[in-house]
Amino acid sequence: MVADSTFYISPEDYLEAERVSPIKHEYRQGRVYAMVGAKKPHVIIAANLTTLLNVHLRDQPCVVMASDIKVRLEAADCYYYPDVVVTCDPGDLAGTEDFIHYPKLVIEVLSKSTAKFDSSEKFTDYQTCSTLEEYVLVSQTERSIEVRSLINGTWNVATYQGDASVTFHSLHWSGTLAAIYQKVTLAEGAIASPPTNALMEKSAHP
Repeated sequence: MVADSTFYISPEDYLEAERVSPIKHEYRQGRVYAMVGAKKPHVIIAANLTTLLNVHLRDQPCVVMASDIKVRLEAADCYYYPDVVVTCDPGDLAGTEDFIHYPKLVIEVLSKSTAKFDSSEKFTDYQTCSTLEEYVLVSQTERSIEVRSLINGTWNVATYQGDASVTFHSLHWSGTLAAIYQKVTLAEGAIASPPTNALMEKSAHP
């Protein structure tokens, strides 16, 4: 990530500027970062996940939101735009702000320019949120999804590939990678990745 500015910007000034900006920016500890446009696989994967989770949660007090909503991480002093986010918090559901405070599940579709940050520093920032139960990283170049789940105080990592089914424990949802990657054109051979479902324990900070 490359900052748009080298001087400190307050959260209040960021929000005011962001509401009239023609492009989106994320905010991290006084600095703002412009977001680049997404490629078609990225957009289709995010749309597929939004649809699948909306159907699953339609009768539950939870809302699935796409990339135009910000998540405010007060303890980390950040505002992020996740590709897909689910909140079940009554305050988030009732509010009319352009950000939420209490995500339950966050999904990031990885790109070459953001993958390292999304899997490391951004995850560390999200761990300051007491309501977050699952953090999901989705490849857009092959059928591969990494799910980081908070179970009994420990972050566990499950990797799903190929024709496997993926589980989001926080939402009691399971679905196939085929459904998530439906209509996505991948590099030749990428769809045929061998299915795995490896699970390993991970410390609270990656």
